[in-house]
Amino acid sequence: MATDVVWDALGDPTRRRIVEMLMREPMRAGAVAVAFPVAAPTISRHLRVLRRAGLIEEVRVDDDARVKLYRLRPEPFGDLSAWIDQVQAFWRDQLGAFADEVERTRR
Repeated sequence: MATDVVWDALGDPTRRRIVEMLMREPMRAGAVAVAFPVAAPTISRHLRVLRRAGLIEEVRVDDDARVKLYRLRPEPFGDLSAWIDQVQAFWRDQLGAFADEVERTRR
């Protein structure tokens, strides 16, 4: 399941922080790297994991083809949201059934 790859990628706190940074704006790898107390190659590996999971993409800047920005892709987050909605619906139903049973046994 593609969602498993996404969850695996988001399982790391550094990658979650990178996603949070990219929520504000697309960024160059170097700009992402300076926000962390690790070497730039380490951040490059995190970006690669996020890219392979489909969470982010590289885009070229029109003015300079050498410059790459990283930005979030909406599709995987929609898939995650749909899955979370299903889980929440399950628990709403379960809690509703429990509340109904408690009320029934009180009578």
